[in-house]
Amino acid sequence: MSGTLNKVMLIGHLGDDVKMNYFEGGNCIGRFPLATNESYTNRQTGERVTNTEWHNIVVRNKAAEVCEKYLSKGDKVYVEGRLKTRQWQGDDGNMRYTTEVQVTDFTFLTNKADSQGGTSQPSSGQNQGPVSNQQSSPQSQQQQSPASYEDEDDDLPF
Repeated sequence: MSGTLNKVMLIGHLGDDVKMNYFEGGNCIGRFPLATNESYTNRQTGERVTNTEWHNIVVRNKAAEVCEKYLSKGDKVYVEGRLKTRQWQGDDGNMRYTTEVQVTDFTFLTNKADSQGGTSQPSSGQNQGPVSNQQSSPQSQQQQSPASYEDEDDDLPF
């Protein structure tokens, strides 16, 4: 295979709220740290060990505004994107480097309706517009539906 691929998929928890930077022309960038965990049992001691890896997440424009509005520290989120390394000269004259995940798609995994008792939030990033009052949670949709799943006739063998 002669092609290349730069793709990252992460599920983790926000380490801080989304920090926004706005630019002339209406563009903006949102940044937040994302923590992913790896757990295993140490064979020698038998104790559970958890390693946390921190990722620098960058979201742009409308997606950044959606993230700022609906995400907060501790929320669980799926992000998909590509790795990009930036470099700059620090105040001390040394070159600094950072690797970031440039997000192309995301899905909110924390259910705000259950945790806060409010209206449901959009579950996916760039394809979602503002939340309308007509949008309802899956629980309320089930309550409004007169037919139950047990009454449905289908051809499924199980």
